Amino acid sequence: MALRTVHIVSMAIVLGGVAWSVPEERMGHAVLLTVASGALLLAIDLWKSCVYLYQGAGVAAIVKLALVGLGWHLPQARLAFYLAATVVGSVGSHMNGSWRHYSFLDRKVLKQD
Repeated sequence: MALRTVHIVSMAIVLGGVAWSVPEERMGHAVLLTVASGALLLAIDLWKSCVYLYQGAGVAAIVKLALVGLGWHLPQARLAFYLAATVVGSVGSHMNGSWRHYSFLDRKVLKQD
């Protein structure tokens, strides 16, 4: 829970910085903390089971990463992509268990932790 909180707070700082046109060099620590905490969260989920990648929550995480990547490479649309990534991340983290654990490969809900 602490790691997820660090990720949310650092991501909020980055999103706010993008919204208010803060120079990238001033957001360096927040960006680094967001990337590091996000990578650790993903690593934990994958350590539990790589099935995560094709379940609802994992697919949401992949979509979120794609949106962040698009925002990074398209600075003129960065805010829109980062906002979309925030929405996808929030929904992915809070959707009910049957959606979070739905396997797109097995076409059924897999056993939940």
